[in-house]
Amino acid sequence: MTFVHGLRVRGMFSGYGIFQEDCMFALIIADQLYFKADATTRIAFEAKGLHPFTYAARGKLVEVQYFEAPPEVFDEIDAMRLWVNKALLAAIGARKPKKASLDLTPH
Repeated sequence: MTFVHGLRVRGMFSGYGIFQEDCMFALIIADQLYFKADATTRIAFEAKGLHPFTYAARGKLVEVQYFEAPPEVFDEIDAMRLWVNKALLAAIGARKPKKASLDLTPH
């Protein structure tokens, strides 16, 4: 993923978050790479038989919008670029707009 401008990796929970600047688009948990998904890419992940990351919390299984990376991304740079791009677009689309700050300067 060295082709990603502003790539950062940060330890999180029991794994790592992968960011472009401050936008998390992938995570690694238990040596498994997961990419951020949205409604469109979820269909593509599921069509390949890939599963979302899940964890147990308060006795319930929680599913997040990060799916297993397709196996071809580890062998084909073009596949990695394609899926990273999809994950970045999904992550950007999922961002909540920042609250506008109040301008308290007298006019």
